[in-house]
Amino acid sequence: MQYNPHNYQQYAINYIMTHPISAVLLDMGLGKTSITLTALEALLFDYFEVHKVLIIAPLRVARNTWSAEIEKWEHLQDLKYSIAVGTEAERLSALKKQADIYIVNRENIQWLVEKSGVPFDFDTLIVDELSSFKNWQSKRFRSLMKVRPKAKRIIGLTGTPSSNGLMDLWAEFRLLDMGERLGRFITHYRNNFFDPDKRNQQMVFSYKPKAGAEDAIYRLISDISISMKSEDYLKMPECIINEVVVSLSEKEQKDYNSLKQDLVISIKDEEIDAVNAAALSNKLCQMANGAVYGEDKQVFTIHDEKLDALEDLIESANGKPVLVAYWFNHDLERIKRRFKVREIKTSKDIKDWNNGVIEVALIHPASAGHGLNLQEGGSTLIWFGLTWSLELYQQTNARLWRQGQNETVVIHHIIARGTIDEDIMRALKRKEKVQSDLIDAVKAKLKEDKTYE
Repeated sequence: MQYNPHNYQQYAINYIMTHPISAVLLDMGLGKTSITLTALEALLFDYFEVHKVLIIAPLRVARNTWSAEIEKWEHLQDLKYSIAVGTEAERLSALKKQADIYIVNRENIQWLVEKSGVPFDFDTLIVDELSSFKNWQSKRFRSLMKVRPKAKRIIGLTGTPSSNGLMDLWAEFRLLDMGERLGRFITHYRNNFFDPDKRNQQMVFSYKPKAGAEDAIYRLISDISISMKSEDYLKMPECIINEVVVSLSEKEQKDYNSLKQDLVISIKDEEIDAVNAAALSNKLCQMANGAVYGEDKQVFTIHDEKLDALEDLIESANGKPVLVAYWFNHDLERIKRRFKVREIKTSKDIKDWNNGVIEVALIHPASAGHGLNLQEGGSTLIWFGLTWSLELYQQTNARLWRQGQNETVVIHHIIARGTIDEDIMRALKRKEKVQSDLIDAVKAKLKEDKTYE
């Protein structure tokens, strides 16, 4: 297929080519893969500035997406690639092949750097979903930092750079510029731009940006960052956000409040403990969805309010396909018992969904958040269980609300009144505001001249 880049795509291609370090914050659906590959093709074969490329991506994206884009476009046919996923023997075989581009899933970065025995002689790194390296204490981050100085060029790609707030940015940009802009140490970054927020005596649980910190951070990273939003450059379909509120019965609400207040509740003589804030949040989310795990993963049903609401939404779709996002395994099992559904897990599932074969499909945000194009199969998404992660939330929504979608997208959220669901929705909206501010601050200003015509 002939590649005819839009103005914004050509702008991004040129940006990557002229910036050895670049944070490319492209919204979902803007074609970041084809943009990056086009820049690499020129740098490899026209300018000879790049010789060996390593692409690090989520597993499904590493296995399918990058190679599919190379095969799709006519101008990329000379690119030789090797996909290093699978068993250790398969990965080693792929890394020993002669290629221009090597593609590895992010879970195997530590293995590649520390255990594979393969020389790390890549001069260019592509980190697809840069936000997955936001945890500076993770093994993947530490391993990649060991070899980061060996690469003279690095490109970080993501549409969600600060899904949990500005604190995420330190590790991402430490990886890109080795600490030049936001500092080499997380403690210095925290001290310079944040004040303690929630704390218990000497223990600090969270931080909040100092006055003016956001603008200062944006200025520091602006020279290597380019940002674009899909609604600015694509004719996107309308997206309607809907909240479907359900109410628990008096007894159900009482049980929920007891757990929240006392951290312990007895259901059918089974004691359910929530020993810390994270566990409590997890239990409250489960109960809001309608069931809760006890000992030995035994499931206790609390209510069916969300299942009833889901039934109403499916019926109101009048046979149109709907995509349902669940969170807990007991959500999955309860939905399966109630409705005729199919999980989106394999390439065949994706194909059948896009061909209209599946009426009600189930996805888990953690496994379907990146790299899936599902817009051809439907335009309705129902969140049965919510997630605190803005990244997973936005990426899952973008499976349907993206370029190529021809219908109005409707995203329903089933929210249990008086539960943690309401807190999650508020948190997602707050996080989205912070992320939007960042993206707006470094948003690309396309020059309307002949350069990009």
